[in-house]
Amino acid sequence: MLRYAITQRTLFSGNDRLQQDTLVRQAALWAAEGIDFIQLREKDLTPFDLILLTRKILEAIANSSTRLLISSSPGIAITTAAHGVHLTSAPNQPTVTQIRHRYAQASLPDPIITVSCHTLAEVEQARTQPITAILFAPVFEKSISGQHVAPGTGLDHLREACTAAAPIPVFALGGVTLDNAPQCLAAGAAGIAGIRFFHHTDQL
Repeated sequence: MLRYAITQRTLFSGNDRLQQDTLVRQAALWAAEGIDFIQLREKDLTPFDLILLTRKILEAIANSSTRLLISSSPGIAITTAAHGVHLTSAPNQPTVTQIRHRYAQASLPDPIITVSCHTLAEVEQARTQPITAILFAPVFEKSISGQHVAPGTGLDHLREACTAAAPIPVFALGGVTLDNAPQCLAAGAAGIAGIRFFHHTDQL
């Protein structure tokens, strides 16, 4: 099972600087555990602070097979020589081909590029592009602190998404737990993506 951790430093205690430092330690722990991908998703940071944080995480995972992707910021990914980029369904983002071209122009290795999809139509559109993987969400009902946030699309839709995406791997995202993760794999998912699923706030 492939594992894809998405960051959220606000899950950690302390001020912003302490949260960032804890996130770097979390990334090092993920790398030691063999997590396949880390998506750095700290959209409220300034470009300068995001560059500094990216470089610290890259240093923390340097001696591992874990790969760091920057969410929605190809420029910062290229500036820091991060392993790749994650694209959302938001408009006005560079195309996958443009990002690969920019990496090549910077004499960097071909990047890992993942894309968020929420519908079967988005999956069918994404698979026409030279992407690495798809994050399909939300599979299960999403709740935060016991409060309902968004309904899940369900395992049947995940199965359809995996079939439509083939041979591109799909990660199940949204409400995934240790109990229901096997059902996602049985539906055809190549792995699990998550935020709280991977954060070890009690170990840092």
